[in-house]
Amino acid sequence: MSAEEKVLEAMRNAGQPLGAGKIVELTGLDKKEVDKAMKSLKESGSIVSPKRCMWEPAK
Repeated sequence: MSAEEKVLEAMRNAGQPLGAGKIVELTGLDKKEVDKAMKSLKESGSIVSPKRCMWEPAK
């Protein structure tokens, strides 16, 4: 499972918007890996930000 898949899965399972720090806790990935995965997911439109510094999967 790629870092992007792990980040998306953690977001879906949480059922609420998450910050990068919480995603690091939930996935066990390194902060740099999470930041890189989130950047990729943002660019592809897979995640959206309902409020500042919080992210969730796009509908």
